[in-house]
Amino acid sequence: MESLIIIGGGLSGCEAAWQAAQRGHKIVLYEMRPNMFTGAHTSSFLAELVCSNSFGSILLDRASGLLKEEIRVLGSLLLKCAEDTAIPAGGALAVDREAFARLVTNKISGHPNIQIVRREVTELPDQPAIIASGPLTSPRLSTAIARLTGRDHLFFYDAIAPIVMLDSIDMSIAFRASRYDRGSLAEGDYINCPLTKQQYRNFVDALLSGECIDLRGFESDVQRGVNAGAHGFFEGCLPVEILARRDPDALTYGPMRPVGLTHHMTSAGRPYAIVQLRQDNVAGSLFNLVGFQTNLKQSEQSRVFRMIPGLEHAEFVRFGQMHRNTFIFSPALLSPTLQLRTRGDIFFAGQITGVEGYMGNIATGLLAGLNAARFLSGHPLLQLPATTMLGALCHYICSASEPDFQPMKANFGLLPASEEIKAMPSRRERGRAYYERALRALDEYLASQELAKG
Repeated sequence: MESLIIIGGGLSGCEAAWQAAQRGHKIVLYEMRPNMFTGAHTSSFLAELVCSNSFGSILLDRASGLLKEEIRVLGSLLLKCAEDTAIPAGGALAVDREAFARLVTNKISGHPNIQIVRREVTELPDQPAIIASGPLTSPRLSTAIARLTGRDHLFFYDAIAPIVMLDSIDMSIAFRASRYDRGSLAEGDYINCPLTKQQYRNFVDALLSGECIDLRGFESDVQRGVNAGAHGFFEGCLPVEILARRDPDALTYGPMRPVGLTHHMTSAGRPYAIVQLRQDNVAGSLFNLVGFQTNLKQSEQSRVFRMIPGLEHAEFVRFGQMHRNTFIFSPALLSPTLQLRTRGDIFFAGQITGVEGYMGNIATGLLAGLNAARFLSGHPLLQLPATTMLGALCHYICSASEPDFQPMKANFGLLPASEEIKAMPSRRERGRAYYERALRALDEYLASQELAKG
């Protein structure tokens, strides 16, 4: 039996490997770490999370909640691993980073049909393969992919948020609460640092005056031929200083919005803005600043972020940073089965396709793994209904127009809306209707393909 090559041991690569291996196929999974690291990874674990530790909402009337239910039906391994290593996060699924990565690594390395090879791949194989090398694909592999596709890569800059020690947060100022009191802990799953209007203005002034890291290192990648075009920053993950530069009040509608927490009074009165911190490990000793991706220099992060009430003496165990995220122009290259149109034995999965968010990465890895297994077995490939969230994501990345193509997270705007759903008065009702319709469509499709639920 011909083996399946999978390039990349991230979320999508691991999910793809598991799905194909579970169907009896021999898998060779290539991961270049620890022999070669990226600018963001720090460990040799598979499925290491380098940005947030949150997998998004678990609520069934939210797009992320719907996508979770779809891949649960399809038998996702990584969703199960995330739930097994979950930590309190209100209405979201968040994990202990190390525990999650360790569990995934143990599952993948323990599968009898999966062989892990720790080295960089610099040329694409001449046999069936899934390319799940992620947004930090190495320059040599990026060049090989560009040669295969005949298209230049696109790229954008992405950012990660800082992490601080719990015992360095001043809890006489900060308070525990979840938005709208959703959460698993009685006192609230999040730590909240309240700001008055003047404190917020002072913070924004300092943020805008902060010195950022020079991004010329990324530009050199372009000059070496890794990327020929630039889409700049990804709109769904903007650094806080970029948001503040666009509008001084923008943060109060974004990561510092006080909605759902405004009933929590402080000695200074109702907060004008809130900085939320979310638990980052099972022990509860580390917390990340939610939505505080940044490109500020580390010394500037220390100065500016310690202006946040409650973080005056914060101990940073990781500072925020920028990194280059690479993705292909999928509308010209991929079919909704995630096959390369010009070579049917090559599949792409994960963030390199233009899908954003952890769940999108896992979901496309799952579909690519299923379809690669079906390709090897001579079975028809799966193309999920556009009324499912995963089907809609795949349809988007394979059909978006060139001027509009941007990395995309799961959202209800991707789904076709019936007149009945449009007429529903509340967003929550519409979300629930989308959820019920999607699960019905998925059940019917799987039955038509004679596939059992996961």
